[in-house]
Amino acid sequence: MVWNLFFHGVENGKNGWWAWGAPAILRRVNRKSNKRNGVPPSDGKSLRVLFVASECAPFVKCGGLGDVVASLPKALRPLGVDVRILVPLYDSISRDKYRLEEDPPCLVNAGRGEMNGCGVWRGRADGDVPVWFIEHDRFFARGGVYDLNGAEFSDNAFRFGLLCMAAAQVCRDRGWIPDVVHVHDWPTSALPVLLDAWRNAGTPLGWAASVLTIHNQAYQGYYHPSVLDYLGLGPEYFTPDRMESWGKINLLKSGIVFADAVTTVSPTYAREILAEPGGNGLSGELVLRGPDFEGILNGADYEVWNPETDRRIPATYGANSLIGKGLCKQELQSQMGLREDASVPLFGMVTRLTSQKGTGLLRDVLPRVLKERNLQIVVLGSGEPADEAFFCELAWAHPGRVGVEIGYSEDLSHRIQAGSDFFLMPSLFEPCGLSQMYALRYGALPVVHATGGLEDTVEQYNEGEGSGTGFKFYSAEPQACFDAIAWAVATWYDRPSHITLMRERAMQVRFEWEASARRYVDIYRRVALKRAGGG
Repeated sequence: MVWNLFFHGVENGKNGWWAWGAPAILRRVNRKSNKRNGVPPSDGKSLRVLFVASECAPFVKCGGLGDVVASLPKALRPLGVDVRILVPLYDSISRDKYRLEEDPPCLVNAGRGEMNGCGVWRGRADGDVPVWFIEHDRFFARGGVYDLNGAEFSDNAFRFGLLCMAAAQVCRDRGWIPDVVHVHDWPTSALPVLLDAWRNAGTPLGWAASVLTIHNQAYQGYYHPSVLDYLGLGPEYFTPDRMESWGKINLLKSGIVFADAVTTVSPTYAREILAEPGGNGLSGELVLRGPDFEGILNGADYEVWNPETDRRIPATYGANSLIGKGLCKQELQSQMGLREDASVPLFGMVTRLTSQKGTGLLRDVLPRVLKERNLQIVVLGSGEPADEAFFCELAWAHPGRVGVEIGYSEDLSHRIQAGSDFFLMPSLFEPCGLSQMYALRYGALPVVHATGGLEDTVEQYNEGEGSGTGFKFYSAEPQACFDAIAWAVATWYDRPSHITLMRERAMQVRFEWEASARRYVDIYRRVALKRAGGG
Protein backbone atom coordinates (compact mmCIF):
# COMPACT_ATOMS: atom_id res chain seq x y z
CA MET A 1 0.00 0.00 0.00
CA VAL A 2 1.38 3.39 -1.03
CA TRP A 3 0.15 6.22 1.15
CA ASN A 4 -0.16 9.64 -0.48
CA LEU A 5 0.24 12.64 1.76
CA PHE A 6 -1.66 15.85 1.25
CA PHE A 7 -0.97 19.22 2.80
CA HIS A 8 -2.90 19.82 5.99
CA GLY A 9 -0.83 22.48 7.73
CA VAL A 10 1.42 25.44 7.09
CA GLU A 11 4.36 27.06 8.77
CA ASN A 12 5.35 30.63 8.27
CA GLY A 13 8.79 30.62 6.61
CA LYS A 14 11.04 33.61 6.24
CA ASN A 15 10.19 34.33 2.61
CA GLY A 16 7.00 32.33 2.13
CA TRP A 17 5.00 29.36 3.33
CA TRP A 18 6.33 25.86 3.78
CA ALA A 19 3.67 23.51 2.50
CA TRP A 20 3.43 19.77 2.64
CA GLY A 21 2.33 18.22 -0.64
CA ALA A 22 2.26 14.79 -2.20
CA PRO A 23 4.43 12.83 -2.21
CA ALA A 24 5.64 13.92 1.22
CA ILE A 25 8.04 16.61 0.07
CA LEU A 26 8.49 20.18 1.18
CA ARG A 27 8.16 22.97 -1.31
CA ARG A 28 8.21 26.74 -0.99
CA VAL A 29 5.28 28.68 -2.35
CA ASN A 30 5.10 32.41 -2.90
CA ARG A 31 2.55 33.66 -0.42
CA LYS A 32 1.55 36.49 -2.78
CA SER A 33 0.56 34.17 -5.62
CA ASN A 34 -3.16 34.25 -6.39
CA LYS A 35 -3.13 31.91 -9.36
CA ARG A 36 -4.82 28.56 -9.46
CA ASN A 37 -1.54 26.82 -10.40
CA GLY A 38 -2.80 25.39 -13.68
CA VAL A 39 -6.00 23.84 -12.29
CA PRO A 40 -8.84 25.43 -14.29
CA PRO A 41 -12.39 25.53 -13.07
CA SER A 42 -14.92 23.24 -14.64
CA ASP A 43 -16.88 25.01 -17.34
CA GLY A 44 -20.60 25.65 -17.46
CA LYS A 45 -22.67 22.61 -16.75
CA SER A 46 -19.73 20.46 -15.70
CA LEU A 47 -19.37 22.14 -12.31
CA ARG A 48 -17.92 19.82 -9.72
CA VAL A 49 -19.48 20.23 -6.28
CA LEU A 50 -18.61 18.29 -3.13
CA PHE A 51 -21.08 18.22 -0.22
CA VAL A 52 -19.33 17.62 3.12
CA ALA A 53 -21.73 17.06 5.98
CA SER A 54 -22.33 15.20 9.23
CA GLU A 55 -25.64 13.72 8.06
CA CYS A 56 -27.19 12.37 4.87
CA ALA A 57 -30.50 10.52 4.67
CA PRO A 58 -31.25 7.67 4.58
CA PHE A 59 -27.84 6.63 5.92
CA VAL A 60 -27.83 8.90 8.96
CA LYS A 61 -30.40 11.50 9.92
CA CYS A 62 -30.93 13.47 13.12
CA GLY A 63 -33.09 16.19 11.59
CA GLY A 64 -33.78 18.20 8.45
CA LEU A 65 -30.07 18.57 7.69
CA GLY A 66 -29.90 14.92 6.65
CA ASP A 67 -32.86 15.34 4.32
CA VAL A 68 -31.40 18.41 2.63
CA VAL A 69 -27.95 16.88 2.11
CA ALA A 70 -29.67 13.99 0.34
CA SER A 71 -32.31 15.93 -1.61
CA LEU A 72 -30.42 18.96 -2.93
CA PRO A 73 -27.71 16.93 -4.73
CA LYS A 74 -30.46 14.80 -6.24
CA ALA A 75 -31.99 18.00 -7.68
CA LEU A 76 -28.60 19.31 -8.86
CA ARG A 77 -27.71 16.30 -11.00
CA PRO A 78 -30.42 16.89 -13.65
CA LEU A 79 -29.02 20.43 -13.97
CA GLY A 80 -25.69 18.96 -15.09
CA VAL A 81 -23.76 19.38 -11.83
CA ASP A 82 -21.24 16.64 -11.01
CA VAL A 83 -22.12 16.48 -7.32
CA ARG A 84 -20.81 14.08 -4.71
CA ILE A 85 -21.37 13.72 -0.96
CA LEU A 86 -18.89 12.89 1.80
CA VAL A 87 -20.03 11.90 5.30
CA PRO A 88 -18.69 9.88 8.24
CA LEU A 89 -19.24 6.12 8.32
CA TYR A 90 -20.95 5.90 11.70
CA ASP A 91 -21.33 2.47 13.23
CA SER A 92 -25.09 2.81 12.78
CA ILE A 93 -24.69 2.74 8.98
CA SER A 94 -25.04 -0.80 7.66
CA ARG A 95 -22.58 -1.62 4.90
CA ASP A 96 -24.74 -4.55 3.78
CA LYS A 97 -28.09 -2.75 3.84
CA TYR A 98 -26.80 0.12 1.70
CA ARG A 99 -24.51 -2.07 -0.41
CA LEU A 100 -21.42 -0.06 0.36
CA GLU A 101 -18.21 -0.98 -1.43
CA GLU A 102 -14.75 -0.56 0.05
CA ASP A 103 -12.35 1.82 -1.69
CA PRO A 104 -8.61 2.23 -1.14
CA PRO A 105 -8.07 3.90 2.26
CA CYS A 106 -6.48 7.28 2.76
CA LEU A 107 -3.93 8.71 5.17
CA VAL A 108 -4.77 12.11 6.61
CA ASN A 109 -1.81 14.20 7.77
CA ALA A 110 -3.20 16.42 10.51
CA GLY A 111 -1.33 19.13 12.32
CA ARG A 112 1.27 18.30 14.99
CA GLY A 113 2.56 15.55 12.69
CA GLU A 114 -0.36 13.28 13.57
CA MET A 115 -1.21 10.68 10.93
CA ASN A 116 -4.78 9.33 10.75
CA GLY A 117 -5.57 6.28 8.66
CA CYS A 118 -9.12 6.32 7.34
CA GLY A 119 -11.11 3.70 5.51
CA VAL A 120 -13.07 4.92 2.52
CA TRP A 121 -16.31 3.33 1.35
CA ARG A 122 -18.56 4.33 -1.50
CA GLY A 123 -22.26 4.06 -2.09
CA ARG A 124 -25.16 5.80 -3.80
CA ALA A 125 -27.76 8.13 -2.40
CA ASP A 126 -31.21 8.54 -3.90
CA GLY A 127 -30.97 9.91 -7.43
CA ASP A 128 -27.78 7.89 -8.06
CA VAL A 129 -25.63 10.50 -6.30
CA PRO A 130 -22.17 9.12 -5.38
CA VAL A 131 -21.40 9.13 -1.65
CA TRP A 132 -18.04 8.65 0.05
CA PHE A 133 -18.04 7.39 3.64
CA ILE A 134 -15.07 8.06 5.91
CA GLU A 135 -14.34 5.24 8.34
CA HIS A 136 -12.38 6.06 11.48
CA ASP A 137 -13.59 4.04 14.45
CA ARG A 138 -11.91 6.19 17.08
CA PHE A 139 -14.17 9.07 16.09
CA PHE A 140 -17.23 7.59 14.39
CA ALA A 141 -17.93 4.19 15.98
CA ARG A 142 -19.60 5.51 19.13
CA GLY A 143 -23.31 4.79 18.89
CA GLY A 144 -24.16 8.47 18.34
CA VAL A 145 -23.67 11.28 15.86
CA TYR A 146 -23.10 14.30 18.10
CA ASP A 147 -23.74 12.85 21.53
CA LEU A 148 -24.66 9.72 23.42
CA ASN A 149 -27.64 9.67 25.77
CA GLY A 150 -27.72 13.47 25.77
CA ALA A 151 -24.03 13.92 26.61
CA GLU A 152 -22.21 15.76 23.81
CA PHE A 153 -18.91 14.28 22.68
CA SER A 154 -16.23 16.64 23.97
CA ASP A 155 -13.97 16.04 20.96
CA ASN A 156 -16.54 16.87 18.28
CA ALA A 157 -14.28 19.56 16.82
CA PHE A 158 -11.56 16.96 16.29
CA ARG A 159 -13.99 14.37 14.94
CA PHE A 160 -15.46 16.61 12.28
CA GLY A 161 -12.13 18.33 11.72
CA LEU A 162 -10.80 14.95 10.59
CA LEU A 163 -13.79 14.64 8.28
CA CYS A 164 -12.93 17.98 6.68
CA MET A 165 -9.29 17.03 6.20
CA ALA A 166 -10.21 13.59 4.88
CA ALA A 167 -12.43 15.24 2.26
CA ALA A 168 -9.36 16.90 0.79
CA GLN A 169 -7.33 13.71 0.81
CA VAL A 170 -10.08 11.63 -0.81
CA CYS A 171 -10.48 14.16 -3.62
CA ARG A 172 -6.74 14.33 -4.24
CA ASP A 173 -6.27 10.56 -4.20
CA ARG A 174 -8.99 10.13 -6.82
CA GLY A 175 -7.97 13.03 -9.01
CA TRP A 176 -11.36 14.66 -8.56
CA ILE A 177 -10.89 18.30 -7.52
CA PRO A 178 -14.17 20.13 -6.91
CA ASP A 179 -14.85 23.65 -8.09
CA VAL A 180 -17.03 24.22 -5.01
CA VAL A 181 -17.14 22.61 -1.58
CA HIS A 182 -20.57 22.95 0.02
CA VAL A 183 -20.49 22.61 3.82
CA HIS A 184 -23.36 22.45 6.26
CA ASP A 185 -23.65 23.88 9.78
CA TRP A 186 -20.90 23.96 12.37
CA PRO A 187 -19.58 20.38 11.98
CA THR A 188 -17.98 21.11 8.60
CA SER A 189 -17.53 24.88 8.92
CA ALA A 190 -13.79 24.44 9.47
CA LEU A 191 -13.39 23.44 5.83
CA PRO A 192 -13.63 26.99 4.39
CA VAL A 193 -10.88 27.99 6.84
CA LEU A 194 -8.72 25.06 5.74
CA LEU A 195 -9.29 26.02 2.11
CA ASP A 196 -7.94 29.47 2.92
CA ALA A 197 -4.80 27.96 4.45
CA TRP A 198 -4.33 25.55 1.55
CA ARG A 199 -4.87 28.42 -0.90
CA ASN A 200 -2.03 30.31 0.73
CA ALA A 201 0.11 27.22 0.23
CA GLY A 202 -0.77 26.99 -3.47
CA THR A 203 -2.39 23.55 -3.37
CA PRO A 204 -4.97 22.70 -6.06
CA LEU A 205 -7.85 22.04 -3.68
CA GLY A 206 -7.20 25.37 -2.01
CA TRP A 207 -8.62 27.08 -5.05
CA ALA A 208 -11.98 25.42 -4.67
CA ALA A 209 -14.63 27.92 -3.66
CA SER A 210 -16.82 27.26 -0.64
CA VAL A 211 -20.47 27.69 0.24
CA LEU A 212 -21.79 27.38 3.79
CA THR A 213 -25.45 26.62 4.46
CA ILE A 214 -26.71 27.45 7.95
CA HIS A 215 -29.47 25.06 8.93
CA ASN A 216 -29.68 26.26 12.53
CA GLN A 217 -27.66 29.18 13.84
CA ALA A 218 -28.37 28.31 17.45
CA TYR A 219 -25.82 25.50 17.22
CA GLN A 220 -22.40 27.04 16.62
CA GLY A 221 -19.70 24.63 17.81
CA TYR A 222 -17.68 26.29 20.59
CA TYR A 223 -14.48 24.37 21.38
CA HIS A 224 -11.08 24.71 22.97
CA PRO A 225 -8.51 26.44 20.74
CA SER A 226 -6.24 23.38 20.90
CA VAL A 227 -8.14 22.08 17.87
CA LEU A 228 -6.30 24.67 15.76
CA ASP A 229 -3.07 22.70 16.14
CA TYR A 230 -4.84 19.52 15.08
CA LEU A 231 -6.19 21.29 11.99
CA GLY A 232 -2.73 22.65 11.18
CA LEU A 233 -3.88 26.24 11.56
CA GLY A 234 -1.59 28.88 13.03
CA PRO A 235 -2.36 31.44 15.76
CA GLU A 236 -3.14 34.07 13.12
CA TYR A 237 -6.54 32.37 12.74
CA PHE A 238 -7.35 32.75 16.44
CA THR A 239 -8.53 36.36 16.33
CA PRO A 240 -11.97 37.94 16.95
CA ASP A 241 -12.42 38.76 13.26
CA ARG A 242 -11.75 35.14 12.29
CA MET A 243 -12.35 32.08 14.50
CA GLU A 244 -12.17 33.32 18.11
CA SER A 245 -15.20 33.96 20.31
CA TRP A 246 -15.01 34.37 24.09
CA GLY A 247 -11.65 32.64 24.31
CA LYS A 248 -12.74 29.63 22.27
CA ILE A 249 -13.07 28.85 18.61
CA ASN A 250 -16.53 29.22 17.12
CA LEU A 251 -16.76 26.88 14.15
CA LEU A 252 -19.93 28.32 12.64
CA LYS A 253 -18.52 31.84 12.89
CA SER A 254 -15.39 30.57 11.14
CA GLY A 255 -17.44 29.29 8.24
CA ILE A 256 -19.42 32.53 7.98
CA VAL A 257 -16.20 34.54 7.83
CA PHE A 258 -14.26 32.36 5.38
CA ALA A 259 -16.88 30.85 3.03
CA ASP A 260 -17.21 32.53 -0.36
CA ALA A 261 -20.98 32.56 0.03
CA VAL A 262 -23.33 31.86 2.92
CA THR A 263 -26.92 30.71 2.63
CA THR A 264 -29.63 29.73 5.02
CA VAL A 265 -32.74 27.68 4.52
CA SER A 266 -35.57 30.20 4.21
CA PRO A 267 -35.96 33.91 3.38
CA THR A 268 -37.68 34.73 6.66
CA TYR A 269 -35.01 33.00 8.75
CA ALA A 270 -32.36 34.93 6.81
CA ARG A 271 -33.99 38.19 7.90
CA GLU A 272 -34.37 36.98 11.49
CA ILE A 273 -30.70 36.11 11.97
CA LEU A 274 -29.46 39.42 10.58
CA ALA A 275 -30.41 40.95 13.93
CA GLU A 276 -30.42 39.90 17.56
CA PRO A 277 -31.66 37.88 19.30
CA GLY A 278 -32.25 35.74 16.21
CA GLY A 279 -28.61 35.91 15.21
CA ASN A 280 -27.42 34.26 18.44
CA GLY A 281 -24.47 36.63 18.57
CA LEU A 282 -23.46 36.25 14.91
CA SER A 283 -25.73 38.80 13.24
CA GLY A 284 -22.81 41.21 12.85
CA GLU A 285 -20.76 38.67 10.90
CA LEU A 286 -23.71 37.99 8.60
CA VAL A 287 -24.37 41.68 8.03
CA LEU A 288 -20.75 42.06 6.92
CA ARG A 289 -21.30 39.42 4.22
CA GLY A 290 -23.74 41.72 2.44
CA PRO A 291 -24.98 40.24 -0.87
CA ASP A 292 -22.96 37.07 -0.27
CA PHE A 293 -25.61 36.00 2.26
CA GLU A 294 -29.13 34.98 1.28
CA GLY A 295 -32.00 32.73 2.27
CA ILE A 296 -33.07 29.96 -0.12
CA LEU A 297 -36.11 27.93 0.84
CA ASN A 298 -35.49 24.21 1.19
CA GLY A 299 -37.50 21.89 -0.97
CA ALA A 300 -39.24 18.63 -0.14
CA ASP A 301 -38.56 15.32 -1.83
CA TYR A 302 -41.98 14.35 -3.12
CA GLU A 303 -40.77 11.04 -4.43
CA VAL A 304 -40.26 10.02 -0.80
CA TRP A 305 -43.11 12.02 0.73
CA ASN A 306 -46.15 11.30 -1.43
CA PRO A 307 -49.36 9.82 0.03
CA GLU A 308 -50.33 8.52 -3.41
CA THR A 309 -47.33 6.16 -3.56
CA ASP A 310 -46.02 5.90 0.02
CA ARG A 311 -45.39 2.27 0.92
CA ARG A 312 -44.86 3.09 4.58
CA ILE A 313 -48.51 3.98 5.21
CA PRO A 314 -51.48 1.58 5.56
CA ALA A 315 -53.38 3.03 2.59
CA THR A 316 -52.52 5.46 -0.16
CA TYR A 317 -54.70 8.42 -1.08
CA GLY A 318 -54.81 11.71 -2.96
CA ALA A 319 -56.54 15.06 -2.80
CA ASN A 320 -59.45 13.78 -4.87
CA SER A 321 -60.13 10.80 -2.61
CA LEU A 322 -59.39 10.82 1.11
CA ILE A 323 -60.75 7.37 1.92
CA GLY A 324 -57.21 6.13 2.39
CA LYS A 325 -56.46 8.93 4.84
CA GLY A 326 -59.37 7.82 6.99
CA LEU A 327 -57.94 4.31 7.06
CA CYS A 328 -54.51 5.71 7.98
CA LYS A 329 -56.08 7.61 10.89
CA GLN A 330 -57.82 4.49 12.14
CA GLU A 331 -54.60 2.46 11.98
CA LEU A 332 -52.61 5.21 13.70
CA GLN A 333 -55.15 5.42 16.53
CA SER A 334 -54.92 1.66 16.97
CA GLN A 335 -51.12 1.58 16.85
CA MET A 336 -50.74 4.40 19.39
CA GLY A 337 -53.38 3.14 21.81
CA LEU A 338 -55.93 5.87 21.09
CA ARG A 339 -59.68 5.50 21.00
CA GLU A 340 -60.66 4.74 17.42
CA ASP A 341 -62.99 7.59 16.55
CA ALA A 342 -62.96 9.30 13.16
CA SER A 343 -64.95 12.26 14.50
CA VAL A 344 -62.25 13.43 16.92
CA PRO A 345 -59.46 15.64 15.46
CA LEU A 346 -56.03 14.03 15.73
CA PHE A 347 -52.96 16.27 16.15
CA GLY A 348 -49.59 14.81 15.21
CA MET A 349 -46.05 15.81 16.18
CA VAL A 350 -42.74 14.46 14.90
CA THR A 351 -39.99 16.50 16.51
CA ARG A 352 -36.92 16.79 18.66
CA LEU A 353 -38.11 17.32 22.20
CA THR A 354 -36.18 20.51 22.95
CA SER A 355 -37.04 24.03 23.97
CA GLN A 356 -36.43 25.31 20.43
CA LYS A 357 -39.31 23.15 19.23
CA GLY A 358 -41.68 24.84 21.67
CA THR A 359 -41.82 22.18 24.35
CA GLY A 360 -41.95 24.90 27.01
CA LEU A 361 -45.12 26.27 25.43
CA LEU A 362 -46.65 22.81 25.21
CA ARG A 363 -46.05 22.11 28.90
CA ASP A 364 -48.31 25.03 29.67
CA VAL A 365 -50.79 24.51 26.85
CA LEU A 366 -51.45 20.79 26.33
CA PRO A 367 -52.87 19.94 29.80
CA ARG A 368 -55.32 22.82 29.44
CA VAL A 369 -56.19 21.93 25.83
CA LEU A 370 -56.90 18.32 26.78
CA LYS A 371 -59.10 19.48 29.64
CA GLU A 372 -61.10 22.03 27.65
CA ARG A 373 -61.20 20.59 24.11
CA ASN A 374 -62.02 17.20 22.60
CA LEU A 375 -58.97 16.12 20.60
CA GLN A 376 -56.27 13.47 20.39
CA ILE A 377 -52.49 13.90 20.23
CA VAL A 378 -49.73 11.64 18.88
CA VAL A 379 -46.06 12.46 19.53
CA LEU A 380 -42.91 10.89 18.08
CA GLY A 381 -39.56 12.24 19.20
CA SER A 382 -36.73 12.28 21.68
CA GLY A 383 -34.56 14.90 23.31
CA GLU A 384 -34.32 16.51 26.71
CA PRO A 385 -35.09 14.04 29.51
CA ALA A 386 -37.49 16.48 31.17
CA ASP A 387 -39.43 16.91 27.93
CA GLU A 388 -39.55 13.17 27.32
CA ALA A 389 -40.87 12.69 30.86
CA PHE A 390 -43.55 15.35 30.36
CA PHE A 391 -45.00 13.71 27.28
CA CYS A 392 -44.88 10.24 28.83
CA GLU A 393 -46.74 11.56 31.87
CA LEU A 394 -49.24 13.29 29.58
CA ALA A 395 -49.98 9.96 27.85
CA TRP A 396 -50.34 8.23 31.24
CA ALA A 397 -52.74 10.94 32.47
CA HIS A 398 -54.88 10.80 29.29
CA PRO A 399 -55.20 7.19 28.17
CA GLY A 400 -56.89 6.78 24.82
CA ARG A 401 -56.30 10.46 23.98
CA VAL A 402 -52.51 10.85 23.94
CA GLY A 403 -50.03 8.45 22.39
CA VAL A 404 -46.26 8.94 22.73
CA GLU A 405 -43.32 7.11 21.19
CA ILE A 406 -39.89 8.16 22.49
CA GLY A 407 -37.27 7.75 19.77
CA TYR A 408 -37.48 7.95 16.02
CA SER A 409 -38.97 5.70 13.36
CA GLU A 410 -39.10 6.63 9.69
CA ASP A 411 -42.10 4.36 9.22
CA LEU A 412 -44.01 5.89 12.12
CA SER A 413 -43.17 9.43 11.00
CA HIS A 414 -44.87 8.71 7.66
CA ARG A 415 -47.83 7.10 9.43
CA ILE A 416 -48.28 10.15 11.67
CA GLN A 417 -48.31 12.50 8.69
CA ALA A 418 -50.85 10.30 6.92
CA GLY A 419 -53.09 9.63 9.93
CA SER A 420 -53.18 13.10 11.50
CA ASP A 421 -55.76 15.77 10.82
CA PHE A 422 -53.48 18.54 12.08
CA PHE A 423 -49.72 18.78 12.51
CA LEU A 424 -48.40 20.79 15.46
CA MET A 425 -45.15 22.82 15.20
CA PRO A 426 -45.00 25.54 17.90
CA SER A 427 -41.25 26.14 17.39
CA LEU A 428 -39.79 29.22 19.06
CA PHE A 429 -37.75 29.57 15.88
CA GLU A 430 -37.61 27.31 12.84
CA PRO A 431 -34.97 27.99 10.18
CA CYS A 432 -37.01 26.18 7.54
CA GLY A 433 -38.75 23.07 8.72
CA LEU A 434 -39.60 20.20 6.41
CA SER A 435 -42.25 18.46 8.50
CA GLN A 436 -44.83 21.14 7.74
CA MET A 437 -44.17 20.67 4.01
CA TYR A 438 -44.73 16.93 4.37
CA ALA A 439 -47.86 17.59 6.46
CA LEU A 440 -49.33 19.80 3.74
CA ARG A 441 -48.77 17.09 1.14
CA TYR A 442 -50.47 14.51 3.40
CA GLY A 443 -53.44 16.75 4.23
CA ALA A 444 -52.48 17.25 7.90
CA LEU A 445 -53.11 20.97 8.34
CA PRO A 446 -50.17 22.63 10.14
CA VAL A 447 -50.68 24.58 13.38
CA VAL A 448 -47.51 26.61 13.66
CA HIS A 449 -45.73 29.55 15.24
CA ALA A 450 -45.19 31.99 12.36
CA THR A 451 -41.41 32.06 12.33
CA GLY A 452 -38.70 31.24 9.78
CA GLY A 453 -39.73 28.72 7.17
CA LEU A 454 -43.07 28.13 8.88
CA GLU A 455 -44.06 31.68 8.01
CA ASP A 456 -42.86 31.16 4.43
CA THR A 457 -44.70 27.91 3.75
CA VAL A 458 -48.02 27.96 5.64
CA GLU A 459 -50.86 30.20 4.46
CA GLN A 460 -53.04 31.51 7.27
CA TYR A 461 -56.63 30.26 7.43
CA ASN A 462 -59.23 32.83 6.41
CA GLU A 463 -62.38 32.05 8.36
CA GLY A 464 -64.56 34.17 6.09
CA GLU A 465 -63.51 32.44 2.87
CA GLY A 466 -62.38 29.02 4.02
CA SER A 467 -59.02 29.59 2.34
CA GLY A 468 -55.52 28.97 3.63
CA THR A 469 -53.50 25.87 4.41
CA GLY A 470 -53.03 26.05 8.19
CA PHE A 471 -53.29 27.96 11.45
CA LYS A 472 -50.56 30.36 12.56
CA PHE A 473 -49.91 32.22 15.79
CA TYR A 474 -47.54 35.17 15.90
CA SER A 475 -46.44 35.40 19.53
CA ALA A 476 -44.43 32.67 21.24
CA GLU A 477 -46.70 32.81 24.29
CA PRO A 478 -48.80 30.01 25.81
CA GLN A 479 -52.09 31.83 25.26
CA ALA A 480 -51.35 32.41 21.57
CA CYS A 481 -50.44 28.76 21.12
CA PHE A 482 -53.60 27.65 22.95
CA ASP A 483 -55.76 29.93 20.83
CA ALA A 484 -54.33 28.54 17.57
CA ILE A 485 -54.97 24.93 18.63
CA ALA A 486 -58.46 25.83 19.86
CA TRP A 487 -59.12 27.64 16.56
CA ALA A 488 -58.19 24.53 14.60
CA VAL A 489 -60.41 22.33 16.82
CA ALA A 490 -63.34 24.74 16.48
CA THR A 491 -62.95 24.79 12.71
CA TRP A 492 -62.94 20.97 12.67
CA TYR A 493 -66.26 20.78 14.51
CA ASP A 494 -68.02 23.96 13.36
CA ARG A 495 -66.81 24.42 9.76
CA PRO A 496 -65.97 20.96 8.38
CA SER A 497 -66.42 22.19 4.82
CA HIS A 498 -63.52 24.59 5.41
CA ILE A 499 -61.34 21.71 6.60
CA THR A 500 -62.11 19.91 3.34
CA LEU A 501 -61.27 22.98 1.25
CA MET A 502 -58.05 23.61 3.17
CA ARG A 503 -56.97 20.00 2.80
CA GLU A 504 -57.52 20.06 -0.94
CA ARG A 505 -55.54 23.28 -1.20
CA ALA A 506 -52.76 22.07 1.09
CA MET A 507 -52.28 18.81 -0.77
CA GLN A 508 -51.78 20.67 -4.02
CA VAL A 509 -49.04 22.94 -2.62
CA ARG A 510 -45.54 21.98 -3.74
CA PHE A 511 -42.17 23.15 -2.56
CA GLU A 512 -40.06 21.55 -5.26
CA TRP A 513 -36.27 21.55 -5.16
CA GLU A 514 -35.74 22.56 -8.79
CA ALA A 515 -36.10 26.33 -8.37
CA SER A 516 -33.90 26.35 -5.25
CA ALA A 517 -31.34 24.07 -6.92
CA ARG A 518 -31.05 26.53 -9.81
CA ARG A 519 -30.32 29.33 -7.37
CA TYR A 520 -27.57 27.23 -5.84
CA VAL A 521 -26.10 26.58 -9.29
CA ASP A 522 -25.97 30.35 -9.85
CA ILE A 523 -24.12 30.75 -6.54
CA TYR A 524 -21.71 27.91 -7.36
CA ARG A 525 -20.85 29.44 -10.72
CA ARG A 526 -20.37 32.89 -9.23
CA VAL A 527 -18.02 31.82 -6.45
CA ALA A 528 -16.13 29.35 -8.69
CA LEU A 529 -15.49 32.03 -11.30
CA LYS A 530 -14.39 34.44 -8.60
CA ARG A 531 -11.89 31.94 -7.23
CA ALA A 532 -10.65 30.99 -10.68
CA GLY A 533 -9.89 34.63 -11.27
CA GLY A 534 -7.79 34.83 -8.12
CA GLY A 535 -10.44 36.44 -5.92
